Amino acid sequence: MDFQTEMQYKDIIQGFRDGTPIAMGYFAVAFSLGIIAKQAGLTAAIGFVSSFFTRASAGEYGVYTLVAAQATYVEIVAMCLVVNLRYMLMSAALSQKIAPGTSWMHRVLMACCVTDEVFGISIAHKGYCPPAYTYSAAWVSTMMWASGCAAGIVAGGMLPSAIVAALSVALYGMFLAVIMPVARNDRYVRYAVAASFVLSGICSVAPGISGWSSGTRTIVLTILISAVAAWWKPVKTEEQYGQA
Repeated sequence: MDFQTEMQYKDIIQGFRDGTPIAMGYFAVAFSLGIIAKQAGLTAAIGFVSSFFTRASAGEYGVYTLVAAQATYVEIVAMCLVVNLRYMLMSAALSQKIAPGTSWMHRVLMACCVTDEVFGISIAHKGYCPPAYTYSAAWVSTMMWASGCAAGIVAGGMLPSAIVAALSVALYGMFLAVIMPVARNDRYVRYAVAASFVLSGICSVAPGISGWSSGTRTIVLTILISAVAAWWKPVKTEEQYGQA
């Protein structure tokens, strides 16, 4: 086994290891999402396929809600575009973690792997993030996400509503697991996280802004907070990656 193959193997193993906790949380959240999909009339097979290729809790929830309301395709596409537009920002940020010389195909595939949590562990990866790492983490988490949705559809309305509501709490615990290790070592990240929570709460009740969709508010806040953080404490590539 040559050095490059050995490094790719280690990246795959590390990605699988880091993606497994995310996958466990995904299954619980997708299970409750599957119950909503069941109410919209989706079968387990369709739910599995849609979740496998979408992998966006807010986007899928919106899709299933609109499907149940018999909305048009244009309305569904427009909603998905607005709610999931934040992934464009994440992909742009992740591009700075990809080593120079990486093929455009790997860049496109890594962008397709982006979810909130996979982005979190990829951006926190020490040095440049290898494609094999992101692929491995995305694969294990995606399979559990799609499986959880299918399982939720099969379970249907058999579970009490209180249990279904409790399952969605797993998503917030998963976010904390991604954020806390980085925030513990960098006070500027802690400031940014705290500002995100505070401003998000204010915007959810502020006149005018509260009427925006959650996806739009997330996009605007992400741009503003990231811009301020980059101006206040820019990250030097030489210091982070050891390269000029």
